[in-house]
Amino acid sequence: MQSLNETHDPARRSWVKAANERGCDFPIQNLPFGVFRARAREPRGGVAIGDMIFDLKVAIEAALFSADAREAAHVACAPTLNALMAMSPHQISTLRRSLFDLLCTDGPDREKIEKLAPDLLVPIDQATCMLPTVIGGFTDFFTSIDHVSRVGRIVRPDSPLPPAFKHLPMAYNGRASSVVVSGEPVIRPRGQRRHSDGEAVFAPTRALDYELEAGIYIGAGNALGTPIPLRAAPEHIFGFCLLNDWSARDIQRWESFPLGPFLGKSFCTTISPWIVTSEALAPFRVAAAARATDDPVPLAYLQDTADQVAGGFDIALTATIQTAAMRSQGEAPVPITQTNLSTLYWTAAQMVAHHASNGCNLRPGDLLGTGTTSGPTDESRACMLELTSGGRDPIRLPNGETRAWLEDGDEVALHGRANRNGFVPIGFGECRARIEAASSD
Repeated sequence: MQSLNETHDPARRSWVKAANERGCDFPIQNLPFGVFRARAREPRGGVAIGDMIFDLKVAIEAALFSADAREAAHVACAPTLNALMAMSPHQISTLRRSLFDLLCTDGPDREKIEKLAPDLLVPIDQATCMLPTVIGGFTDFFTSIDHVSRVGRIVRPDSPLPPAFKHLPMAYNGRASSVVVSGEPVIRPRGQRRHSDGEAVFAPTRALDYELEAGIYIGAGNALGTPIPLRAAPEHIFGFCLLNDWSARDIQRWESFPLGPFLGKSFCTTISPWIVTSEALAPFRVAAAARATDDPVPLAYLQDTADQVAGGFDIALTATIQTAAMRSQGEAPVPITQTNLSTLYWTAAQMVAHHASNGCNLRPGDLLGTGTTSGPTDESRACMLELTSGGRDPIRLPNGETRAWLEDGDEVALHGRANRNGFVPIGFGECRARIEAASSD
């Protein structure tokens, strides 16, 4: 696991003023990577700092990187970050420390670098953020015991918790080609569903839902046939993002038995554009969620003392909704979910180790979803399925509107923030999408 170093020092500040403001997602202690396009230039890698993007290609052309960070910087300025993710954690950490020195108020070359700021820095609101990687594989897990238990009581009250849930991190293979970046619309999907009278129809979903999740990016991969031991799994995690695994519940319910979700999930998954590195999140590691005393002990390949001590992450997660009526009246989005990543039954490292335990080869840039991140409280219910008890008890919004499921024009935004006493909080930016009507074809 990544250890604490000078890049986590809460006393350090950046000469980019917005990075020092209270509530900023991207202080100098964060430095997430992404891909952007601006100023009629080709897509390229960059780093978020305050309300700006540090242009890695411009920095390379200005010879700002030292020899030990130069190779990683060249790789990181590409239009995808897969090659950067394939590098060793040490190489990635060396680049991050170099960026920290370049952007710090007491950096050795501050005066020279500040003079280059008009070329080095691009305002985030003047750039187009893009998918940061070519996603070869997307796997969505099912790791919140609170989510699984609540949903189980709704759809299978006789057996709410799947028999395998407490023995292994459950998952299904998602659709990588329909992963999109924040800001892209979600087109209401059509699909086959069954009416209450038993008739099967093909029509737009009536039960569109969001799922508040975290995304886990694989860094260095593993060879086919070679498992990843749990103790080594953190070295294979490059970083994290926010992830909304949109779901058409009526389509999903009709199609899922016995092989699981298909068209009810594959139409769209939205992710935030910035990847917060594992190193940046080192101060916010916490113990894995406690298990009940009568829960089964995980098998040996899913047991590691270090993972139990510090395999979780204290990251507050929120989801907000803004309806079309709210926008027309100038009303701000309202929160509908407030949860925390630390409540998950299985850790990120256990997900990676289990995924590769049969010899499955994970590759740099592959994406894993944690599954819906619901916690034990009512406000931590992280999807409409839970919030409305399967559509039976609609939620009421402050303007008087109600929602059993999401409607056309609704915009859902996810946010995440890691916070711990003694450290500067860091965020993930926004994961946002607006629902558009189904195509007329």
